Amino acid sequence: MMISRKTRQIVWTGLLASAAFAASAQTPPPAPAAGAPDTAPRMEQRHGGDPAKRFEQMQQRRAQHLAALKEKLKLDGSQESAWGSFAAAQQPAARPMQRPSREELAKMTTPQRLDLMQQRRAERTAAFSKRADATRGFYAALKPEQQKTFDAETLRFGPHGERHHGPHGHQAPAKS
Repeated sequence: MMISRKTRQIVWTGLLASAAFAASAQTPPPAPAAGAPDTAPRMEQRHGGDPAKRFEQMQQRRAQHLAALKEKLKLDGSQESAWGSFAAAQQPAARPMQRPSREELAKMTTPQRLDLMQQRRAERTAAFSKRADATRGFYAALKPEQQKTFDAETLRFGPHGERHHGPHGHQAPAKS
């Protein structure tokens, strides 16, 4: 039986790919012994400590960003009420959404966890709609030159006034 050159190339490519995959596979780390303490870093440790303190810092950054934006827009008196509505809509709920603990999640059934995720998504969607409507209203109150400034300034920032991060958590360069 004669095998074509193309078929041999495909077979060799498949064998090499399989060998590369096998070589790169790693064995999983051993499971912790029964009763051993959980050494995985907790959310507070991974994300910089106290959630209330992080929330307060986020609020301060948001306020600074909004103040800088307002200054750059050079609003007149007739635009102040639209600004107030816009700025108020940018503020998150007084209490940030609390994630259930691993223990609470473990007690839930899969449908219950799905329901929780769906509820949280609906809350986020409603909050986004509120912000988007307020932004559209404020934008309509701006003069064309202010709209250009607003477009340029808000392009660099995400929905919470923080710069977007690129791959691997590195800060993406600011667009100018």
